[in-house]
Amino acid sequence: MSLTIAETRKVATSSNWPQWLMIAALVYLLLVAVATIGSGFKAAAGNQAEELFAFANNPITAVVIGTVATALIQSSSTVTSIIVGLVAGGLPVSIAIPMVMGANMGTTITNTIVSLGHMRRGEEFRRAFAAATVHDFFNLFSVIVFLPLEIMFGFLEKIGKYLAGLMLGGDPMSMKGFNFIKPLVKPPVEMLQDTFTGIGLSETVAGIVLIVLGIAMIFFVITYIGKLLKVLMVGRAKEILHSAVGRGPFSGIVSGTAITVLVQSSSTTTSLIVPLAGSGVFSLRQVYPFTLGANIGTCITALLAATAISGANAVFALQVALVHLSYNMLGVVVIYGLPFLRVIPIRLAEGLAALAIRRKLYVALYIGLVFFVVPGGLIGSSRSMGW
Repeated sequence: MSLTIAETRKVATSSNWPQWLMIAALVYLLLVAVATIGSGFKAAAGNQAEELFAFANNPITAVVIGTVATALIQSSSTVTSIIVGLVAGGLPVSIAIPMVMGANMGTTITNTIVSLGHMRRGEEFRRAFAAATVHDFFNLFSVIVFLPLEIMFGFLEKIGKYLAGLMLGGDPMSMKGFNFIKPLVKPPVEMLQDTFTGIGLSETVAGIVLIVLGIAMIFFVITYIGKLLKVLMVGRAKEILHSAVGRGPFSGIVSGTAITVLVQSSSTTTSLIVPLAGSGVFSLRQVYPFTLGANIGTCITALLAATAISGANAVFALQVALVHLSYNMLGVVVIYGLPFLRVIPIRLAEGLAALAIRRKLYVALYIGLVFFVVPGGLIGSSRSMGW
């Protein structure tokens, strides 16, 4: 006797509970990892945290650091979680904000690489490459629009500060809105600190070890939570894609956000849509808003990481996480919301895809220039300007 659809789903759900327990454990480990980084930087830098980050004392360099780090690591979730931990240790918010912008830019290399799988199939490659690079161009355009405004007016920093103040009740010295997190993460962090100082390491060296350990833990968590969530959610994600993406821009943005929150990886969701665009299931204009939703959804990891922070810098960690969210939402409202700006990434992506079909060398040049050569040039130019 065959099972009904409802019974089949019930069996599948009940059989997945070990994976969900593992995800809960990994989320807890993420919170501990971020708190460990913050504690490590406090111990290593003491009251000299701002001097420790003097190498990134201008916004151009900070953007480049965020871009290149994310392009190499292939995970904006990992990089933004690390940035939150750095802020907890004393990294100035004004430097962290451009880093977050760069992380947004760097994460787009993943779906660009995915599109190369279609390279031998002319028209299919054109559609896939355009669908991948429209995300690149939107994030690049967002940096071009918002970074100068942030440098001149600090509007994102002010928005993040205001929102963090609302969430924390205006008290910059406590995380009373998230007090249940502190007692959960404090024991393992203190145990690690006591272990390293107990074996004879100085406070500074112990702090450095904590930083490295925290970063390694974040790598581990992001990697394995992504794999687990892909197994649990990717089938459902495909169903949502087919039913929601084609219904209009708003539906595309919402579905992109929802799926990315579920899998905690914008690279996963945008990489999932690229083959569908290549096969002609969705047009470039349908894929475009979906990728913007992925930008918004990926902010959940940094927000989750910020809840692990306590003490004097707690409000700043939360502020940076909220800046990340505000920046991506403003990008949708301003760039996608204004028709004359909305079409720019589409036209650039279509133009580059047309060139890529004629000569594959353009693909290599594009990836090298956007993610590595241009960032290096920007660092040089910023130094020549005396920044």
